Amino acid sequence: MTPVRVRLAELRAAKALTIDQLAEESGVSRATIIRLEQARTTRVDFGVLEKLADALEVDAGYLLVHEQAGARRGAKKR
Repeated sequence: MTPVRVRLAELRAAKALTIDQLAEESGVSRATIIRLEQARTTRVDFGVLEKLADALEVDAGYLLVHEQAGARRGAKKR
């Protein structure tokens, strides 16, 4: 499983964006991005995820995808 915080941080780093830059491009507050990346929140509005995904040029669902170890290699779930 890949938590939202990991995906968000990885995508932001891949785009070479600072938290401030992502906040500006997405319209999501800097504090919200920090809380998400540091797992300081247990709830997130889907609208916020959509804004972040748009700024990072990915589908919002990608931020939520749960993958089990081995699932990426084609292993079947029992």
